[in-house]
Amino acid sequence: MPASAPQPRRDTRGIVDPAELLSRVRFRRHVPAPELRPYLEHYWLIDWELPEPYASHLVPHPSVNVVFQRYGALGSPAEASASAEVSGVGLGLFTQKLSDAGRVCGVQFRPGGFRPFAPAWPVSEWTGRRVPLAEVFPEPPPRATGADPLTAVLGPDEDPARVAALDAFLLARGPAPDPAAGQAMELVELIRSDRSVRKVSRLAAASGLSSRSLQRLFAGHVGVGPKWVILRYRIHEALERAEAAGPPDWAALAAELGYSDQAHLVRDFTATIGVSPTAYARAVSVP
Repeated sequence: MPASAPQPRRDTRGIVDPAELLSRVRFRRHVPAPELRPYLEHYWLIDWELPEPYASHLVPHPSVNVVFQRYGALGSPAEASASAEVSGVGLGLFTQKLSDAGRVCGVQFRPGGFRPFAPAWPVSEWTGRRVPLAEVFPEPPPRATGADPLTAVLGPDEDPARVAALDAFLLARGPAPDPAAGQAMELVELIRSDRSVRKVSRLAAASGLSSRSLQRLFAGHVGVGPKWVILRYRIHEALERAEAAGPPDWAALAAELGYSDQAHLVRDFTATIGVSPTAYARAVSVP
């Protein structure tokens, strides 16, 4: 592969106890077709064969996902459980129980990147919901050809074939031109990359939009408000720091992330993850 070829993200942000998850499943990310890259983070593929059930936990990104999933080995009676859905921005901790064998092939859109593929609804329509794919894409577009998407995506054992099927599915359905989607994606990326953006007023000033216009843009194209996105990325950062070698200085991290004090960071972390930052850091440090 050429050195300049794009690569998917390699971080594990949002995954609770990523070392434990990666020891139990085969997890990969892949880059989509060039025409789709402005709108997508990556494709994510998971396969597993487990001797005993396991529950994975995720603090979702402010992203919509399209998910093709099959629980049970190919050819087994459980194959009938294969399905596809649109998963809107998750508001709380997402838990998925895995057992036996299975496969999931997902599309993680950039925050703001889903609306061009389903322009009839604001993205807030899907927030906190997992909706059957047919409700969002009720009819196959005229130019779509080939196998049923479930079969095309979940059937192949080789990653390139699955990626090609995901590319074909999305390219047959968009994206529709939408300048507001580009603006929404830029503003969320600013929140993610610039830690000085700690308040909605700061984002409004950077965007040149009023707070009300900013709220409308995020409801229509991201699915959650800008304040929610700021808070979610704070938790992602705290989660990642808690997994690093050695416990962080929680008071210093709280100040760095824009919290008024350590207690507010502890409260938000505990409410999202279910345990305090120190308890989580202690748990993931145990071999």
